[in-house]
Amino acid sequence: MKILQVNSSARAAASASSRVANSIVERLRAGNPGASLVVRDLSSTPHPVLDEAALGALFTPADQRTSEQAARVALDDALIAEIQAADAVVLGVPMYNFGVPAQLKNWIDAIARANVTFRYTANGPEGLLKGKKVYVAFARGGKYRGTEGDSQVPYLKTVLGFLGMTDISFVFAEGLAMGPEAEQQGFAEAQRDIEAAFA
Repeated sequence: MKILQVNSSARAAASASSRVANSIVERLRAGNPGASLVVRDLSSTPHPVLDEAALGALFTPADQRTSEQAARVALDDALIAEIQAADAVVLGVPMYNFGVPAQLKNWIDAIARANVTFRYTANGPEGLLKGKKVYVAFARGGKYRGTEGDSQVPYLKTVLGFLGMTDISFVFAEGLAMGPEAEQQGFAEAQRDIEAAFA
């Protein structure tokens, strides 16, 4: 098994979402002792935004790109290669202002490439990143699971599904900013979600 862990918190060691993602990876590796792990930390190595220069590079034929354009496309190519190779994907996702972090959005923009990770057919879009198991580790200061305030789950279900990744387990650590007792309960609930995902 090849595991890809993507941490998207702006924090490093203090990241709650990375802590939950680490727990999922530990559970995966316990059941698959020979598994390999690639960690993509978008805090220590942020991916550039999809801007006009990046679009220009992507839409320029490979043999006509400048060295700068080729270097920019290569950054996206590296992320695509990582997720194509992965059997299991673990995403660490904090909630920032009711959405996903900009770091994670940049990663999604990089891996979503027409005719590489998805394509349009006569029957509509088809995701090309099939056969992968995805675990999403959420960390939230408040409690939003199952409420209208949770825009993250529907967004990630939609975009990951569009790319062909439909087998998704969501793990929630919530109430982390609501006091020590609530924080403890939040991590305990996340652990229960992890156990349920592997049941």
